Amino acid sequence: MSKEEDNPQGEKVEETGEVTEEEAAEEPEEIAEEEAVEKPEEPEEEGLAAGDFILVELTGRAEETGEVFDTTDEETAREADIFSEDRVYGPRTVVIGEGWVLRGLDERLKGLNIDETVEVEIPPEEAFGERNPENVRMVPYRVLRSKGINPVVGGQIEVDGRSATVRSVGAGRVQLDYNHPFAGRKIMYEVKVTKQYEEDEEKIRALIVRRFLGADASNFGLKLLKKRARISVPDDVFFAEGVQIAKRGLAIDILRFFPDFEAVEFVEEIKRT
Repeated sequence: MSKEEDNPQGEKVEETGEVTEEEAAEEPEEIAEEEAVEKPEEPEEEGLAAGDFILVELTGRAEETGEVFDTTDEETAREADIFSEDRVYGPRTVVIGEGWVLRGLDERLKGLNIDETVEVEIPPEEAFGERNPENVRMVPYRVLRSKGINPVVGGQIEVDGRSATVRSVGAGRVQLDYNHPFAGRKIMYEVKVTKQYEEDEEKIRALIVRRFLGADASNFGLKLLKKRARISVPDDVFFAEGVQIAKRGLAIDILRFFPDFEAVEFVEEIKRT
Protein backbone atom coordinates (compact mmCIF):
# COMPACT_ATOMS: atom_id res chain seq x y z
CA MET A 1 0.00 0.00 0.00
CA SER A 2 1.35 3.48 -0.92
CA LYS A 3 1.74 6.40 1.50
CA GLU A 4 -1.02 8.17 -0.39
CA GLU A 5 -3.39 5.32 0.44
CA ASP A 6 -2.37 5.54 4.09
CA ASN A 7 -3.01 9.28 3.97
CA PRO A 8 -6.07 9.82 1.79
CA GLN A 9 -6.05 13.59 2.32
CA GLY A 10 -2.66 13.81 0.66
CA GLU A 11 -0.93 15.34 3.65
CA LYS A 12 2.78 14.79 3.84
CA VAL A 13 3.85 12.44 6.58
CA GLU A 14 7.38 12.67 7.90
CA GLU A 15 8.96 9.54 9.32
CA THR A 16 11.54 10.97 11.71
CA GLY A 17 11.73 8.00 14.12
CA GLU A 18 11.03 10.35 17.05
CA VAL A 19 8.32 9.65 19.62
CA THR A 20 5.85 12.40 20.35
CA GLU A 21 4.93 13.42 23.89
CA GLU A 22 1.47 11.92 23.46
CA GLU A 23 2.92 8.54 22.35
CA ALA A 24 5.38 8.54 25.19
CA ALA A 25 2.58 9.10 27.67
CA GLU A 26 0.73 6.04 26.36
CA GLU A 27 3.73 3.68 26.64
CA PRO A 28 4.20 1.88 29.97
CA GLU A 29 7.29 2.84 31.88
CA GLU A 30 9.88 0.13 32.35
CA ILE A 31 10.73 -0.63 35.96
CA ALA A 32 14.40 -0.80 36.66
CA GLU A 33 15.49 -4.26 37.71
CA GLU A 34 16.88 -3.03 41.02
CA GLU A 35 13.57 -1.26 41.73
CA ALA A 36 11.41 -4.36 41.18
CA VAL A 37 9.20 -5.09 44.17
CA GLU A 38 9.61 -8.61 45.58
CA LYS A 39 6.58 -10.46 46.93
CA PRO A 40 6.74 -10.92 50.69
CA GLU A 41 7.43 -14.48 51.80
CA GLU A 42 4.54 -16.27 53.45
CA PRO A 43 5.17 -16.74 57.19
CA GLU A 44 6.07 -20.26 58.23
CA GLU A 45 3.74 -22.09 60.59
CA GLU A 46 4.97 -21.96 64.17
CA GLY A 47 5.03 -24.78 66.68
CA LEU A 48 4.78 -28.53 66.26
CA ALA A 49 3.15 -30.17 63.25
CA ALA A 50 1.78 -33.54 62.16
CA GLY A 51 4.52 -36.15 61.85
CA ASP A 52 6.78 -34.63 64.50
CA PHE A 53 8.38 -37.04 66.98
CA ILE A 54 8.00 -35.66 70.50
CA LEU A 55 8.37 -36.60 74.15
CA VAL A 56 5.41 -35.43 76.21
CA GLU A 57 4.28 -35.29 79.84
CA LEU A 58 0.51 -35.34 80.30
CA THR A 59 -2.29 -35.76 82.81
CA GLY A 60 -5.93 -36.18 81.79
CA ARG A 61 -8.91 -35.39 84.02
CA ALA A 62 -12.69 -35.28 83.78
CA GLU A 63 -13.61 -31.59 83.81
CA GLU A 64 -16.66 -31.90 86.10
CA THR A 65 -15.12 -34.02 88.85
CA GLY A 66 -11.36 -33.56 88.41
CA GLU A 67 -11.02 -37.36 88.36
CA VAL A 68 -7.66 -38.41 86.86
CA PHE A 69 -7.83 -41.23 84.32
CA ASP A 70 -4.48 -40.91 82.52
CA THR A 71 -1.05 -39.64 83.52
CA THR A 72 2.64 -40.09 82.76
CA ASP A 73 3.56 -39.14 86.35
CA GLU A 74 3.85 -42.01 88.84
CA GLU A 75 3.17 -39.85 91.91
CA THR A 76 0.01 -38.43 90.32
CA ALA A 77 -1.14 -41.96 89.45
CA ARG A 78 -0.67 -43.11 93.06
CA GLU A 79 -2.51 -40.08 94.44
CA ALA A 80 -5.40 -40.71 92.04
CA ASP A 81 -5.43 -44.43 92.91
CA ILE A 82 -4.90 -45.47 89.29
CA PHE A 83 -1.30 -46.66 89.65
CA SER A 84 -0.53 -49.88 87.78
CA GLU A 85 2.52 -52.09 88.23
CA ASP A 86 2.21 -53.07 84.57
CA ARG A 87 2.77 -49.52 83.33
CA VAL A 88 6.03 -47.64 82.84
CA TYR A 89 5.69 -44.04 83.98
CA GLY A 90 7.58 -41.10 82.53
CA PRO A 91 7.37 -38.86 79.44
CA ARG A 92 5.68 -40.62 76.52
CA THR A 93 6.88 -40.82 72.93
CA VAL A 94 4.25 -39.55 70.48
CA VAL A 95 4.25 -39.04 66.73
CA ILE A 96 1.70 -36.29 66.17
CA GLY A 97 -1.25 -37.39 64.05
CA GLU A 98 -0.67 -41.14 64.50
CA GLY A 99 -3.39 -41.67 67.13
CA TRP A 100 -0.99 -42.66 69.90
CA VAL A 101 -2.96 -40.48 72.31
CA LEU A 102 -6.64 -39.55 72.55
CA ARG A 103 -7.91 -38.21 69.22
CA GLY A 104 -8.87 -34.79 70.53
CA LEU A 105 -5.52 -34.41 72.29
CA ASP A 106 -3.59 -35.59 69.22
CA GLU A 107 -5.10 -32.80 67.12
CA ARG A 108 -4.33 -30.17 69.78
CA LEU A 109 -0.64 -31.06 70.01
CA LYS A 110 -0.16 -29.23 66.72
CA GLY A 111 1.15 -25.72 67.22
CA LEU A 112 2.50 -26.32 70.73
CA ASN A 113 6.02 -25.27 71.66
CA ILE A 114 8.77 -27.16 73.47
CA ASP A 115 8.81 -26.75 77.30
CA GLU A 116 5.46 -24.96 77.25
CA THR A 117 2.87 -26.28 79.73
CA VAL A 118 -0.69 -25.86 78.45
CA GLU A 119 -4.16 -27.03 79.39
CA VAL A 120 -6.36 -28.25 76.57
CA GLU A 121 -10.09 -28.87 76.63
CA ILE A 122 -11.54 -31.78 74.68
CA PRO A 123 -15.31 -32.16 74.06
CA PRO A 124 -16.92 -35.60 74.53
CA GLU A 125 -17.22 -36.33 70.81
CA GLU A 126 -13.43 -35.99 70.46
CA ALA A 127 -12.69 -37.88 73.66
CA PHE A 128 -14.64 -41.00 74.65
CA GLY A 129 -17.82 -40.28 72.71
CA GLU A 130 -21.35 -39.52 73.84
CA ARG A 131 -23.25 -41.87 76.12
CA ASN A 132 -25.45 -44.38 74.32
CA PRO A 133 -28.46 -45.61 76.36
CA GLU A 134 -28.51 -48.80 74.28
CA ASN A 135 -25.19 -49.77 75.85
CA VAL A 136 -26.85 -50.16 79.27
CA ARG A 137 -28.13 -53.72 79.80
CA MET A 138 -29.72 -55.82 82.54
CA VAL A 139 -28.05 -59.20 83.03
CA PRO A 140 -29.17 -62.07 85.32
CA TYR A 141 -26.95 -62.31 88.37
CA ARG A 142 -26.61 -66.09 87.94
CA VAL A 143 -25.14 -65.61 84.45
CA LEU A 144 -22.28 -63.53 85.86
CA ARG A 145 -21.75 -65.93 88.76
CA SER A 146 -21.51 -68.83 86.30
CA LYS A 147 -18.58 -67.00 84.66
CA GLY A 148 -16.84 -66.55 88.00
CA ILE A 149 -17.71 -62.83 88.18
CA ASN A 150 -18.75 -61.25 91.47
CA PRO A 151 -20.33 -57.91 90.49
CA VAL A 152 -19.85 -54.94 92.83
CA VAL A 153 -21.49 -51.57 92.25
CA GLY A 154 -19.00 -49.21 90.61
CA GLY A 155 -16.64 -52.00 89.68
CA GLN A 156 -15.22 -52.70 86.22
CA ILE A 157 -15.78 -56.21 84.88
CA GLU A 158 -15.25 -57.98 81.57
CA VAL A 159 -18.13 -59.94 80.08
CA ASP A 160 -17.66 -61.85 76.83
CA GLY A 161 -14.66 -59.76 75.90
CA ARG A 162 -16.35 -56.41 76.62
CA SER A 163 -15.58 -54.08 79.50
CA ALA A 164 -18.53 -52.83 81.57
CA THR A 165 -19.23 -50.79 84.69
CA VAL A 166 -21.57 -52.31 87.27
CA ARG A 167 -24.28 -49.71 87.93
CA SER A 168 -26.60 -51.65 90.24
CA VAL A 169 -27.08 -55.09 91.79
CA GLY A 170 -30.40 -56.34 93.11
CA ALA A 171 -33.42 -58.63 92.68
CA GLY A 172 -31.34 -61.22 90.88
CA ARG A 173 -30.31 -58.80 88.16
CA VAL A 174 -27.27 -56.64 87.49
CA GLN A 175 -27.24 -53.43 85.46
CA LEU A 176 -24.16 -53.21 83.26
CA ASP A 177 -23.03 -50.08 81.47
CA TYR A 178 -20.91 -50.84 78.42
CA ASN A 179 -20.27 -47.16 77.70
CA HIS A 180 -16.75 -45.96 78.45
CA PRO A 181 -16.63 -44.68 82.06
CA PHE A 182 -15.83 -41.20 80.72
CA ALA A 183 -18.30 -41.22 77.83
CA GLY A 184 -20.26 -37.98 77.62
CA ARG A 185 -17.72 -36.09 79.68
CA LYS A 186 -15.59 -33.11 78.75
CA ILE A 187 -11.90 -33.88 79.26
CA MET A 188 -9.07 -31.58 80.36
CA TYR A 189 -5.44 -32.42 79.65
CA GLU A 190 -2.40 -30.72 81.14
CA VAL A 191 0.37 -31.17 78.59
CA LYS A 192 4.07 -30.34 78.38
CA VAL A 193 6.19 -31.26 75.37
CA THR A 194 9.68 -31.79 76.80
CA LYS A 195 11.56 -32.70 73.62
CA GLN A 196 11.32 -32.95 69.85
CA TYR A 197 13.38 -35.64 68.13
CA GLU A 198 15.13 -34.36 65.00
CA GLU A 199 17.73 -36.96 63.99
CA ASP A 200 16.86 -40.38 62.56
CA GLU A 201 18.85 -42.25 65.20
CA GLU A 202 17.15 -40.55 68.14
CA LYS A 203 13.75 -41.09 66.54
CA ILE A 204 14.43 -44.83 66.22
CA ARG A 205 15.69 -45.02 69.81
CA ALA A 206 12.46 -43.33 70.90
CA LEU A 207 10.53 -46.03 69.01
CA ILE A 208 12.62 -48.69 70.77
CA VAL A 209 11.57 -47.32 74.18
CA ARG A 210 7.94 -47.30 73.06
CA ARG A 211 8.00 -50.98 72.07
CA PHE A 212 10.40 -52.36 74.69
CA LEU A 213 8.73 -50.90 77.78
CA GLY A 214 11.12 -50.10 80.59
CA ALA A 215 14.21 -50.85 78.49
CA ASP A 216 17.17 -48.47 78.24
CA ALA A 217 17.49 -47.56 74.56
CA SER A 218 21.19 -46.77 75.00
CA ASN A 219 21.82 -50.50 75.60
CA PHE A 220 20.61 -51.31 72.08
CA GLY A 221 23.17 -51.23 69.30
CA LEU A 222 21.93 -49.28 66.29
CA LYS A 223 23.46 -48.95 62.85
CA LEU A 224 21.67 -47.20 60.01
CA LEU A 225 22.74 -48.61 56.67
CA LYS A 226 21.66 -47.43 53.23
CA LYS A 227 18.63 -49.72 52.91
CA ARG A 228 18.22 -51.24 56.37
CA ALA A 229 18.37 -50.57 60.07
CA ARG A 230 20.45 -53.01 62.13
CA ILE A 231 19.51 -53.29 65.81
CA SER A 232 21.49 -55.26 68.38
CA VAL A 233 19.23 -56.46 71.19
CA PRO A 234 20.90 -56.70 74.63
CA ASP A 235 20.77 -60.14 76.25
CA ASP A 236 18.78 -58.86 79.24
CA VAL A 237 15.99 -57.95 76.81
CA PHE A 238 15.72 -60.74 74.27
CA PHE A 239 14.91 -63.28 76.99
CA ALA A 240 12.03 -61.10 78.24
CA GLU A 241 8.39 -62.06 77.75
CA GLY A 242 6.79 -60.74 74.56
CA VAL A 243 10.10 -59.78 72.96
CA GLN A 244 9.12 -61.17 69.55
CA ILE A 245 5.95 -59.07 69.52
CA ALA A 246 8.00 -56.01 70.49
CA LYS A 247 10.53 -56.67 67.71
CA ARG A 248 7.82 -57.02 65.10
CA GLY A 249 6.07 -53.86 66.29
CA LEU A 250 9.34 -51.92 66.20
CA ALA A 251 10.12 -53.15 62.69
CA ILE A 252 6.67 -52.07 61.49
CA ASP A 253 7.19 -48.62 63.05
CA ILE A 254 10.59 -48.13 61.45
CA LEU A 255 9.46 -49.22 57.98
CA ARG A 256 6.45 -46.91 58.25
CA PHE A 257 8.30 -43.77 59.29
CA PHE A 258 11.50 -44.33 57.30
CA PRO A 259 10.48 -45.25 53.74
CA ASP A 260 14.13 -45.41 52.54
CA PHE A 261 14.66 -48.56 54.61
CA GLU A 262 13.69 -51.85 53.01
CA ALA A 263 14.32 -54.08 56.03
CA VAL A 264 15.01 -54.10 59.77
CA GLU A 265 17.63 -56.52 60.99
CA PHE A 266 17.84 -57.70 64.61
CA VAL A 267 21.11 -59.06 65.99
CA GLU A 268 21.05 -61.14 69.17
CA GLU A 269 24.43 -61.73 70.73
CA ILE A 270 25.15 -63.93 73.74
CA LYS A 271 28.55 -63.28 75.31
CA ARG A 272 30.64 -65.67 77.35
CA THR A 273 30.20 -65.03 81.07
